This record gives sequence, structure tokens and C-alpha cells, in this order.
Amino acid sequence: MDAVYGAGYTVNIFFAAVYWLKAIIKRHRVIFQQCYICGVQSLPVTLIVGVFTGMILSFQTGIVFRDYHLEDYLGLVVLVSMCKEVGPFMTAFILAGRVGSAMAAELGTMRVSEEIDALEVMSINPVDFLVMPRILALALVAPILTAYANFVGVLGGAVVAQYQVGVDYAVYFNNVINYMSLSDLTLIYGGLFKGMIFGIIIAVVGCSSGLRAENGAEGVGAAARNTVVKAFLLILMFNYFMSSIIEKLFSSGY
Repeated sequence: MDAVYGAGYTVNIFFAAVYWLKAIIKRHRVIFQQCYICGVQSLPVTLIVGVFTGMILSFQTGIVFRDYHLEDYLGLVVLVSMCKEVGPFMTAFILAGRVGSAMAAELGTMRVSEEIDALEVMSINPVDFLVMPRILALALVAPILTAYANFVGVLGGAVVAQYQVGVDYAVYFNNVINYMSLSDLTLIYGGLFKGMIFGIIIAVVGCSSGLRAENGAEGVGAAARNTVVKAFLLILMFNYFMSSIIEKLFSSGY
């Protein structure tokens, strides 16, 4: 029953936040603050993970491609892998671990210290004041962080391709540029759309877990831990379904 209640509460929080989007202008300061916390402060670790992810992709794929004399296509593989799957996926995992758990801990602390109750006594809706700005901020910054991760991942892959696989920069980037000019919209926008959905999932799960925290510090820790686990699972599941839907839609000509 607890799982069913938690799922229903989380869905209700999401729709309540959508309703309170009408208060964007009134809450613009909080939204900008959350964009800074979720986006700017997460940028360094996102760039580090992005560049090393691209380097790993390039190295492991390049070893196999070199055996079949296909190493000239290494840039193409790194580009497609980063933009469609790995970039959004890794960025979401970073945000779930760093931002989602922090949201749960922050709101959980406010819940167990009765600050949420105080807001309600003052006729301030917690979803309007606390949840909506966080969901909107993460929905905005997650695609941006994903784009940065994709970019530095492709650059990191180029360095590895040049010095460890033996693919010249010119060949690597020539394939990247040619494919980008001829590829369908799923290459860039599909991955960014995934990033936005992942950001919403992380924020909704984090806020829901935090608002349902109880039993003091132990409950706050459990809320943060559960946020990371649930967000990881939902990201994995939604990633598969979104990949299938996006490919079907664009391959059908829609």
C-alpha cells in the first residue's frame, strides 16, 4: 500500500506543479535561484563525466573498429552514442545523485521541522512555493547540461581517436559534421527532449520524497536515498520507452 500511495502522491504533485505554472512570474526569483543551483553548480561535474564518457566510448569502440579497418567512422559512432543515449543518460544520473537527493533532503528537513506546516498555516501552497520552481528549473537546465555533455564527449573522443586509435582529427570531425548535416532530428533534439523529461522525473521524485519524509533525521536520510534509487529506475525505464517512441515517430515521417 505504501508504494501505491507514494506513486499516487508523486503523480498528484506533478499535476499540481503543472497547475501552479501560472505563478511563474511571481516565483521568478526562486526559479532563477534553482536554475543556478541545479545547472551552474552541476556544470563542472557534468563536463568531467561527459568528456571521460566520450573518451571511453572512443577508446573501446576504436579498438574493435581498428580490427575491421573501420576506425574512420569512429567520430560518427561517438556522436550518435553521446547525443542519442549516453549523454542524456549520464547527465540524468549525475543530476539524480547530486540534485534529486539534495531536493529530497532539503524538503524533508522542512517537513520534519514543521516548516511546511508553517507555510500552510500562512496560506502559502508548498507546491507553488517549493515544488513548481524546482521542477521547472530542472526541466530547463537538464537539456542544457546534456548538450554540454554531448559536446565535450565528442571532443574527448576526438583526442582519444587521434592519439590512441590513430584517427586524424580531420577525418574524425569530417564524419561528425557530415552526419550532423544529413541526420534526422532525433540526433540532437531527441536527446535534449530526453534530458528535459529526465529532469522533470528527478525533480518530481525528489520533491515527493522530501514532502513525505517523517521520523526526523532518519526519515530525511531515507527520503534522499529513496529519491536516488527511484529516479535511477525511472530514468532507465523511460529511456527505453522514449527511445522506441522517438525512433518510430521519426522513421514514420511524423
